[in-house]
Amino acid sequence: MNIEDFRDYCLNKKAVTEEFPFDEKTLVFKVAGKMFALTDVDNFESFNVKCDPELALEMRDRYNAVKAGYHMNKKHWNTITVFGDLPEAEMYKSIDHSYDLVYNKLPKKIRAEIENES
Repeated sequence: MNIEDFRDYCLNKKAVTEEFPFDEKTLVFKVAGKMFALTDVDNFESFNVKCDPELALEMRDRYNAVKAGYHMNKKHWNTITVFGDLPEAEMYKSIDHSYDLVYNKLPKKIRAEIENES
């Protein structure tokens, strides 16, 4: 996975926006204003995604490429090293999982609006 693949994959999800809220190198992806993924655009070696706490621990135990979220809530976020032992398909599944976690916690009204837009 490279930065272009990561960015395209995130942006192809419903109601996703990208921005630089922290600085000019930390690219953040949000669904309805809620963050679900971020990475360093200057040095794409890893990315952070939200994760169910139990699954987060399982992934960290299973893969060296998955660590507790760097500069994030360690219980709910994982940092995934792009060139580690996590298969690329699992990286995409991690992005999907993060998006779904955030999307499913949105108010029903917002989700209905998003569904009606597509």
